[in-house]
Amino acid sequence: MAKTTEEGTAKRPAHEAVYQQLRAQILFGELAPGQAVTIQGLTASLGAGMTPVREAIRRLISDGALVFQGNRRVSVPLLSSGDVDELLFARKTIECELSRLATLNVSEADIAALEQIDSELDRAISTGDVPGYLAQNYSFHTTLYNHAAAPILTDLADRLWLRFGPSLRVVCGRFGTQSFPDRHKDILEALRRRDPEMAALAMERDVRQGMEQVSMGLDDGY
Repeated sequence: MAKTTEEGTAKRPAHEAVYQQLRAQILFGELAPGQAVTIQGLTASLGAGMTPVREAIRRLISDGALVFQGNRRVSVPLLSSGDVDELLFARKTIECELSRLATLNVSEADIAALEQIDSELDRAISTGDVPGYLAQNYSFHTTLYNHAAAPILTDLADRLWLRFGPSLRVVCGRFGTQSFPDRHKDILEALRRRDPEMAALAMERDVRQGMEQVSMGLDDGY
């Protein structure tokens, strides 16, 4: 029988908890592009055992969020201009389709929940809250995509976010949250109209402008 917390919910296995914690650090840029990670360092910073840390690293290498560089060195990948081009193509293809599908499935309550997330995102932008911006931006997209009822595409999109998340944090920290355009209002309008093509177009613009900002960071150098 699974151990439970005081609230009665199933306790997450240690290896899964470590994976999710390390994954979030990469996704939201707490680990910078090019930064090396070690089992010893992570066991200390995460307060975890070597076995779950080793398993988390293995899974994140498989996800493309970490790269193995030989000599037992593992690091957060640095993006090249070619990587950005590939990510842009993949994100447009997958995330626009998820937006189309979600438009056909969302309820009024779902749209209201997305509007609330977008309001929190606006607050983060106006106050220069970089961690808040990154968290709410990710939450908006993942919440929307979960309504697409397309688990394979949703999983692929989530893996793509792991690859550019650290670079997005660098750019956001350098240029400020207000430098990032917000196309979410256009996406929300498309959802209210139940217009899949309008939603896909708004998402394409959102993705393109976001990746252009990442590309600017590459041009300026990390």
